[in-house]
Amino acid sequence: MTIHVKQQFPVIDALQASNWNRKLFEDLAHSGLDAVHVTLVYWENCRQTLPIIGQWNRWFREHGDLILSVRRAADIRTAHEAGKTGIILGFQNSSPIDDDLSLIQILHDLGIRIMQMTYNNQTLIGAGCYEQNDGGITKFGKNVIREMNRAGMVIDLSHTSEKTSFDAIEISEDPVAITHANPLFFHKAVRNKSDALLKELARKGGILGFSIYPLHLLKGTECTLESFCEMISRTADMIGVEHIGIGSDLCQGWGPEQLKYMRSGTWTFESDPGESAGDPDWPEYPAWYRESADFQNIARGLSNAGFSDKEAGLILGGNWFRFFENEFGA
Repeated sequence: MTIHVKQQFPVIDALQASNWNRKLFEDLAHSGLDAVHVTLVYWENCRQTLPIIGQWNRWFREHGDLILSVRRAADIRTAHEAGKTGIILGFQNSSPIDDDLSLIQILHDLGIRIMQMTYNNQTLIGAGCYEQNDGGITKFGKNVIREMNRAGMVIDLSHTSEKTSFDAIEISEDPVAITHANPLFFHKAVRNKSDALLKELARKGGILGFSIYPLHLLKGTECTLESFCEMISRTADMIGVEHIGIGSDLCQGWGPEQLKYMRSGTWTFESDPGESAGDPDWPEYPAWYRESADFQNIARGLSNAGFSDKEAGLILGGNWFRFFENEFGA
């Protein structure tokens, strides 16, 4: 499958969190995606994280005809030329570094290229978006940001609270990312981002990846492609087309127990706390985006919304590729 802007720019999805297997890797190979940022961690500490990295190392060997490890942006070009999908390893929490700065370089050496500051809750670094009190970046957090800048690991603020996010943008010497979230003006989900934060993100060279997770969309599952692309257009007008991309937050192959773990971890005995307490199962994605191959629908929607081929190419991956070229590496 070919996305019509593919030859000009790489096509990149900046977040998927699926239960990976051979079938899903084959789906990626036929999707037109050159690279995907995948989630390894939500709540795990360092010891629990290492076997997950080991599993990905095995997958790179066993499914090397389909996927390729991305450690620098040039690997995305290599994946495209080989007809494979580049895999960018990332964490949705800072829990794997425990309280030890030296683990950042070690994890970078193991292939981790993106780490989120918080996953909904307060961490040693700062506050998550569901905390009532937002004290901003901590002393430890300032050192984490500096070490991530030095090592070449991307700072992700997708689940991070407002003040903590502003602090991180200010402290970081490098641009930061929000890999998967939407503007608050589109839908008042707790995890979506204010105009002021998005403008500051862009002012410092960062990128927002638009999420297709139903709880972050206006009308959820019933959100139309037209409405989604209108949101993209309005955001482009506000912060510039060079500061936006896609981070679909596509989650395939998981059952209710994984959803409960993602929301609750081991930090509570309550059932499914957070943005959709009580939901029995995963929310259904809109009909126009239920698998990786549907990335082509976004390309069509952007064209219908008035974006030029070049602008659509930047949104579908060109901006992420430029960002990764600058940020993957010391």
